[in-house]
Amino acid sequence: MARILLGVSGGISAYKSLELARLATKEGHAVRVLMTPTAERFIGKASFEGIVGASVLIDEFERDPNRGAFPGDPIPEHDPIGHLEVVANADAYLVAPASANTIAKLAAGIADSMVTTSFLACSAPRLVAPAMNDRMYKDAATQANLATLRQRGISVIEPEEGALASRGEHGVGRLAEPRTLLDAIEAAAPRPSGPWDGLRVLVSAGGTREPIDPVRFIGNRSSGRMGLALAERAVRRGADVTLVAANVSLPTPPGVRRVDVETAAELADALGREFALADVLVMAAAPADFRPKRAAGKKIHREGSAGLELDLEATEDILAALSAGRREGQTIVGFAAETDAGLDRARAKLERKGADAIVLNDVSRSEIGFESSENEVVIVGRDGDHHVALASKEKVADAILDRVEALRKAAGARPEARE
Repeated sequence: MARILLGVSGGISAYKSLELARLATKEGHAVRVLMTPTAERFIGKASFEGIVGASVLIDEFERDPNRGAFPGDPIPEHDPIGHLEVVANADAYLVAPASANTIAKLAAGIADSMVTTSFLACSAPRLVAPAMNDRMYKDAATQANLATLRQRGISVIEPEEGALASRGEHGVGRLAEPRTLLDAIEAAAPRPSGPWDGLRVLVSAGGTREPIDPVRFIGNRSSGRMGLALAERAVRRGADVTLVAANVSLPTPPGVRRVDVETAAELADALGREFALADVLVMAAAPADFRPKRAAGKKIHREGSAGLELDLEATEDILAALSAGRREGQTIVGFAAETDAGLDRARAKLERKGADAIVLNDVSRSEIGFESSENEVVIVGRDGDHHVALASKEKVADAILDRVEALRKAAGARPEARE
């Protein structure tokens, strides 16, 4: 997890920074907050302190009770210089909202507050998220200041278009949403070390589409949410993660390398290329079992036809093929989306596919089916069945990865040396 330094300048969108602090803390990051004096006109520092569990600093001459430490870290015995120590401990520094005034100061190197002074002293990745009226944002001075910051290697998180603070006004200038801000921080911050350092994890997600004609296809309702949760949680453990995504519209988790595919054949080809270097394969994608033998070259029209018959053929059994060609030390986990007799089918699939575990997902239940943010699964293995109670897909992903870790430990597996 990262140590995030959050600078808050004056603006109505400061409430989003409060939500960002809550979101980052909830996801395990340690957060310290700096504020300009004007920012206090919009939101009190006590609100931030209650969320992040550490003092908020406004004046560069005020004493820091935490002595530059982030939540969860030991407080040093000596009393350091506040604006130097807090940035020395940060993995990334984001100013959000960054007002036009603060952006101008940062571009000019002015150091007249805890936010601006610390920004100059920070050697960690620095980011700014502008938020202001669209006319102020589009002004040549603001654009020149942002260009200056970009030239210095500072990341600018572009504002969004929408309703602005002034009644009836609409334009570009809204602060980006907290999730977007946190994703940018996580992408910029150095990757944290973790128990899976050096482990290469290959995850598939989504559902394939097999064309009938240029308009229609055979597909399934898989959204890819479970696969993305697995990829994101594996990154948090320190793994190098590649995601092969079949028709997934959801954004890629920070730190994940993504390969997009459409059909089962493309999925098989992509996984075949990536699998040789992987230590772990988690096959969460739902490839089609059948495809049309021939796809029409142009749209099939209903007029003048009494019906349509499709001649289908079986697609390649991707998981079985990969398992058959596995090398020593690789761990393979498959998924089984079932509506009836699930455990029996999952146990049979475990043997038939040659996997180390099969995650059984009962898609007949609407609360945990496709598109749901929650799941409840049974991880079927040769050492027995492991039930994972109803929880968010992120928590379920952690439980699945815990089983992967246990399987690898039992097998004495280690990451293969990189060339």
